[in-house]
Amino acid sequence: MTAPQRQRRRRVDAQHNSERVLEAAIEVFTEHGLEATIPEVAARAGVGKATVYRSYPTKADLVRELALRHLAWFTELGAAALTAARTDAYRALEELLERIAARLAADRLMVEVLSGVDGLADERLDHQLEQVVALARAQGRLRPDATAMDVQVLVSGVARALIGLEIRDPAVWRRYARLALAALRPE
Repeated sequence: MTAPQRQRRRRVDAQHNSERVLEAAIEVFTEHGLEATIPEVAARAGVGKATVYRSYPTKADLVRELALRHLAWFTELGAAALTAARTDAYRALEELLERIAARLAADRLMVEVLSGVDGLADERLDHQLEQVVALARAQGRLRPDATAMDVQVLVSGVARALIGLEIRDPAVWRRYARLALAALRPE
């Protein structure tokens, strides 16, 4: 094997190990919360601690990568909601919140990861939500004074309450997301 071939092979192995580490981190942090350790993640991934630390020098770096993946999912949802909002913005917003609620019900790690990483805001997602809310207002489906922040506050309040009550049924989460959004309907 030539030197370039060995180097390419190492890059492929490193990428494969990184994916295994992320999958293991999701499993371990889901089971044990963010208190879980890098050695636990490495053991689950079937790699050494050094392999984890090469890709993620600190546990915070690993958690940040998980948060970025969650944000990418949110951004994809926001883009789909924005496209659907041109036809019926309220329904697009309702579907967006229902999907987020269902995911949060099943994936408590998402809540922990996103709330545990400082300075991780996605302006695209905020902008998408603002646009969907503006379209819903323009279509007469939301109160004229409704804002994207109103939606965020209502939904995060619901999420905190349901987490505190240890409710994991996605149907219950979707119901409360709809109820929170209904508070912003025109009077």
